[in-house]
Amino acid sequence: MRIRYTTREDGKPVRKANIYTREEHGINFADVDKDAVYIVERLRANGYETYIVGGAVRDLILKKRPKDFDIVSAASPARIKRIFRNARIIGRRFRLVHVYFGPRIFEVSTFRSLKDGTTSNTFGTIEEDVLRRDFSLNALFYDPLKQEVADYVGGMKDIKEKRIRPIIPLKVIFQDDPVRMIRAVKYAAAAGFALPLSLRWKIRRQSVLLAPVSPSRLTEEIMKIIHTPAAAEIVESLETQGLYVYLQPNASRLMRDAGFRARYLKSFAALREKAGEADPPGWNLAALIRDYLEDYLDWDAGVHENYRNAFIAARKFVLPMNPPRVELDRAVRLLFSEHGITVKKIRLFERGKLVFRNAGEDEKNDIPPERPAGAETAAPKKKRHRRPRRRNPAPATPPAPQAGE
Repeated sequence: MRIRYTTREDGKPVRKANIYTREEHGINFADVDKDAVYIVERLRANGYETYIVGGAVRDLILKKRPKDFDIVSAASPARIKRIFRNARIIGRRFRLVHVYFGPRIFEVSTFRSLKDGTTSNTFGTIEEDVLRRDFSLNALFYDPLKQEVADYVGGMKDIKEKRIRPIIPLKVIFQDDPVRMIRAVKYAAAAGFALPLSLRWKIRRQSVLLAPVSPSRLTEEIMKIIHTPAAAEIVESLETQGLYVYLQPNASRLMRDAGFRARYLKSFAALREKAGEADPPGWNLAALIRDYLEDYLDWDAGVHENYRNAFIAARKFVLPMNPPRVELDRAVRLLFSEHGITVKKIRLFERGKLVFRNAGEDEKNDIPPERPAGAETAAPKKKRHRRPRRRNPAPATPPAPQAGE
């Protein structure tokens, strides 16, 4: 291990970071995405300090193959976009760059400063940026060119000791972003780490901060959980810490029954069995609704009537989560196929409203059809009234001359 120093104003050296070599951090370079390495290499070639950061480094150290690779650099978003033609700047408050390689997206951010607190959007240095990270195990910087890990906050030690330790002070970490509570529990459950008593106590006291979080952010977190092999452990831990009620309030209420709780967690545990395999369409999302629909539906009812009721019930059950309609449709159809029932194509939407049949009567639900993300409701076009074209009048015929004129 090497030590990186900086110099104080009085000229004395100050220990800044520990640098771990390949033999010490144990990252298998074959598990590092080649496109992520290419992005780092290009930015370094243009003179910008750049690293792979966050959950990807954590997973690599834990001998897991990351799905996403986030990159942080000293280059500004505008400069990054100039270097990569296949890039796009996103965000209003936090300006980020998405670099595209086919269907894959790599998020590249710029070092942030602490000038205006931990939520400011001003650019800074790596020393400032690391202090804005949520937990120490997510604050490691990996240089794939030298194959070294820079540790400014003792994250390597916390990983070895299996400990979740916040970097931002406890009094503000969850006030700045309540979703960090979900992530803390998720990291601990997925990796088998321990949550310190002070952190658990703070989560209990401030869990109500999750109530106003937008459904889109909650949907994003749930989708990440159900695509994780440790989904059962994460859901159980979230319920124990009193957080799952903000993600899935209907399921949390039913989990008070020990029988439903056991079946519900078993559905998530089944996701691990198919990890790495080609999952059937809707397999992961079905874990959220399988046990509820098992009790809710009359499987001997007509397929057409039963499917409409199942889709409506499933959509209401997962609120405030708002999954794409196509994915929820696949999940419901998969559950029917598990009962040996094949659902043919059914038209669910008619004139902008979801139609279903209940007790022989046609009713209309007030759930509008989903639109693609970012789409806006188009205003009805107004008819343009054209003004009639003005024609030049024919020249008046001069009067006939009178006699004597």
